[in-house]
Amino acid sequence: MTAISLTVNGKAVRAEVAPRTHLADFLRESLLLTGTHIGCEHGICGACTVEINGEIARSCITFAVACDGAEVRTIESFDEDLLMQELRQAFTQQHALQCGYCTPGMLIAARDLLRRKSGLDRRQIRSEMSGNLCRCTGYIGIINAIEQVMGAKRPGAADATGRLGWLGPAPGPQARAAAAAERGPVARAAMASPAAMARPRQPVAPASRSGRPLKVDVAAIETRDGRTRVSQRFLLEHSCELVWQLVSDIERLARCLPGLRLDGPPVADRVGGRLEVKVGPITAGFAGEARVHSEPAEHRLSVEGRGVDRKGGSNVVGSVVLHLTPAVGSDGEGTAVSLELAYQLVGPLGQIGRPGIVQDLARRLGEAFAHNMEAQLTDPGAAPAGGAVSALGLLGAIARDRLKTWLRRLTGRRPPG
Repeated sequence: MTAISLTVNGKAVRAEVAPRTHLADFLRESLLLTGTHIGCEHGICGACTVEINGEIARSCITFAVACDGAEVRTIESFDEDLLMQELRQAFTQQHALQCGYCTPGMLIAARDLLRRKSGLDRRQIRSEMSGNLCRCTGYIGIINAIEQVMGAKRPGAADATGRLGWLGPAPGPQARAAAAAERGPVARAAMASPAAMARPRQPVAPASRSGRPLKVDVAAIETRDGRTRVSQRFLLEHSCELVWQLVSDIERLARCLPGLRLDGPPVADRVGGRLEVKVGPITAGFAGEARVHSEPAEHRLSVEGRGVDRKGGSNVVGSVVLHLTPAVGSDGEGTAVSLELAYQLVGPLGQIGRPGIVQDLARRLGEAFAHNMEAQLTDPGAAPAGGAVSALGLLGAIARDRLKTWLRRLTGRRPPG
């Protein structure tokens, strides 16, 4: 058994739990907060959605011990919340529930959406809520209710109860001292400072041919025309012509993205393949086809495609544009690689679309992509990068980076380099 201390619905809670106990079971069985429902127990349906440190999370795939030092809110704590009151009234008026089993998680997810975004159309609302499933309503009433409340909100309005913090739940039993310090006035000021939050993290970056780290710059995430758009840029210390030879060879380029497997060589301008993605217990295999357009004179390659995970029910449509321009590296000739990604992800995996998470995931994936490109350029016979893209592993690395950055701010230490 492991001793934990956390705050649940504003009340301090101390308990001893087995390390394997899920937060949902702890809330329901130990604290009798049965408004948190358990549906799939795989993090897919969203019925168990709660707030952890101001961020929504699946409590059925979150261990209670991982929430030591965290603040947890369940549906029972939102009775006096004005935004939730509007949502409950709209759900009633629009007949947005039947059996009601999904409703607590649906309400918490809808409230989170309304705090983060405004002015969405019905298609965008449906996409944002695609991570929460309902087996009764057909979703029409739910979309109507959210649209009604969103239309009544002032543009740009935000819930004052929301706050910035580290990603997801607190980092386990060792977080007690850090969590206590975080509640101090100096630490709170440091966490609330926009300049401190904007300070770049120092991930362990792959090395270039000269031994220097490969730095991947990720621009702010944008959402336009229903697609999430991510821009990245990094420098390779190889000539533009050499890098273009790699980029224009689709089979070689595919080796640079872990989890991607082509069905075979391109036929005309089309290529089929499969991308394996793993998020905790959810494993998705997106099978699909893409159209490739190459502009050798401009050193530009664009790919437009779509994929479907027939087993899990998620689907994705998107495009990638790679553009190479000559640059000066540390040892002379180099190539600046610009990557523009635009995608729409619908279904159970749609839950990982929050801008902060996407930006950090993009940086991590960009580093892996840059590292593998460097490996291919240095050794064309290098083995393909294997294994599924593990978003859970990337999220874990991101959480560790954020914790280290927070501890450095707390102690006043500067990051190395």
